[in-house]
Amino acid sequence: MNELATLPTPSNPPLAPRQTLPTMYDLPSEDPEEIRMPDEYHELQSMLLRVTFRPGTFPGEQLFVGTDLNIYYDRHHLNWYKRPDWFAVVGVERLYEGHDSRDSYVMWQELVSPFVIVELLSPSTENEDLGRTVRQPGNPPTKWEVYSQILRVPYYVVFSRLNNEFQAFHLVGARYQPVSLSNGRLLIRELELSLNLWRGTYEGLNRLWLRWFTADGQLILTPNEEAAAAAQLATEADRRATEADRRATEADRRATEADRRAAEADRRLQEAQQQAELLAAKLRELNIDPNSLG
Repeated sequence: MNELATLPTPSNPPLAPRQTLPTMYDLPSEDPEEIRMPDEYHELQSMLLRVTFRPGTFPGEQLFVGTDLNIYYDRHHLNWYKRPDWFAVVGVERLYEGHDSRDSYVMWQELVSPFVIVELLSPSTENEDLGRTVRQPGNPPTKWEVYSQILRVPYYVVFSRLNNEFQAFHLVGARYQPVSLSNGRLLIRELELSLNLWRGTYEGLNRLWLRWFTADGQLILTPNEEAAAAAQLATEADRRATEADRRATEADRRATEADRRAAEADRRLQEAQQQAELLAAKLRELNIDPNSLG
């Protein structure tokens, strides 16, 4: 479990968060005064990451994935938050308090930080996403500071659709260090997953996508891809069954034909034997021994 920089200390006695601090229901999921221009790519890319995120080390009920969701991280500044394009938390209940979907992710209630965060770069956010923004006096900490020093997110990934550049960072101490990608992919052994670029069609759009793979590089299929693959397998199974039936029918036909030919040969043999017996009888009537002939 990751510790927050604002967790209680001996001089700062613990509070009862669920009794004294605002909950998810009290804190908004977005700031109505903040202008955010939605675009289809961000929605589709985040959804592709969501549906292919299947760690081998955690069951589905112990995973939470957030897309464009506020993370409130400081109980002393209740309105401070960051909103990643995509993040995943492992080791928490899938549903808030076991029964509800989350409107936001409130760290003083959850107490478990995201394990991986993905930001999709755009010109307006690139400097902050890449840690180039310097915190101004009186302002909240920058995104880079919150992710590395407060939330202490182990893996931080940025992807630019403009130049298809994929960068990954791993938390070492309280600083992010660039990760050297192996064959272009980020391996996260703790989750038995890897992250890589994939060219293909998702929701009708063909381009390079960022998506999850298994640790050994096998593509993790989306539900639609799984359904299509299952349908293809079923179609192939039907084709093979039909071909097997055709071959069985052909084999039956050939067997029937063989039986017919055998019966015909047997009939002709019996006729030949009968004719031979009649001929032998006539020869005997003429006092000719059939055995003396030929």
